[in-house]
Order: sequence, then C-alpha cells, then structure tokens
Amino acid sequence: MRKIVILAGLLMGAALLTGTPAKADIGCLCGKLGAAAVCTATITDCNFKNGGVCMAPCAYEQPKVRKHKRKMKK
Repeated sequence: MRKIVILAGLLMGAALLTGTPAKADIGCLCGKLGAAAVCTATITDCNFKNGGVCMAPCAYEQPKVRKHKRKMKK
C-alpha cells in the first residue's frame, strides 16, 4: 500500500513540474459595492488600491500603453 502512495506522489510531482506555463497571469476579480467588478493583478491591489474584496480568480492582462503621435507644425 505504501508503494502505491509513493508512486502516486511521484507521478503527481512529475505531472506538475513538466507542465507548460500559462499565457495569462492569475489575477483577482475585485468587487466593490456600487461598482462593476474589475480584474486586478493581486489581492492587495484589490483591497488597498480599489477598496474592494477579491471574489474569484481571473485572467489578468496588463493594460497596453498607447503612444501619442505628435503633429508637426507647419
């Protein structure tokens, strides 16, 4: 019986270590009374920056930075 438990533990460890990384980071679905739920990077961002409560995990994507084009003066 002990051999089966050890073998199962080794197989679980091998399966977890050989997996491919996820493409999206795990974030926190932040809920606040009177506002729509927002996906934040971490639980602390939700609690302290937004003043909400983490309700569930979500796929967090960093906001894209937009570059402004300068208009040339004539």
